[in-house]
Amino acid sequence: MASETTTQRQQRFGRLMERADGREFPYYNGSPVDMAGWKWGVLVLACVAGIAALMFYPAANDLQALVPRFLFAAIPLAALVAFTGHHWKALFKKLAPADYLNMVFFWLLNLAVSGIVGLVVMAIFGANANPATNGLLDGGPAQIISFYVGTGVQLLGEELFTILPFLAVMYLLFTKAKLSRNTSVILAWLITAAWFGAAHLPTYGWNFAQAFLVIGAARLVLTLAYIRTKNILVSLGAHVLNDWTIFTIALVGSAAAAH
Repeated sequence: MASETTTQRQQRFGRLMERADGREFPYYNGSPVDMAGWKWGVLVLACVAGIAALMFYPAANDLQALVPRFLFAAIPLAALVAFTGHHWKALFKKLAPADYLNMVFFWLLNLAVSGIVGLVVMAIFGANANPATNGLLDGGPAQIISFYVGTGVQLLGEELFTILPFLAVMYLLFTKAKLSRNTSVILAWLITAAWFGAAHLPTYGWNFAQAFLVIGAARLVLTLAYIRTKNILVSLGAHVLNDWTIFTIALVGSAAAAH
């Protein structure tokens, strides 16, 4: 009976949500390496330390901002390596042709979902623009290159900031609360979308509706890319396509307005 219960608890989602490729989420169930609860706690604290470096490191321009952006990604990644050794690579899979298609698909899905939710939120609660590209053109090519390089690294940090806590919550719910695998995934998916939205509150002038509904909805789509492929590089690729498209449109608009 215990064996049947375990099998039921480990049941996967259907092909619409998960690919039938045999891949499983790493770390939450002892594969490929056992991760104790306290290690998950330290990993989440490393994510907090990373975002604290991003928010509070004194950087006057995008060139200087390369330091905190690299720290944002490096701190949690270093903690992951410390606890898992060479198994840190379980988070990063080799990209197959289908993975590039998934990047594009989830990028377009993200644009559609966040765009629709954004229009509703703007109509009801108002919205604030992302100030990331403000004054960027004034810094010249060096600053623009630094911006794209830095934001690319920052987006890796944002994926680690979400996916590591996602796996931590999944571990807690599956191993300690004895919930099923799929229930643990759904709850971790929702909880870390809220976590990600909360981290964006300062960016959007503490507009709670914008941070939790618009950014939270976008995060649900991006994390779904990870859930489907078990490859953080896919969610990262969709994230980069999404944000760089928005940044580039803003820059082109600013350049056109200047002329």
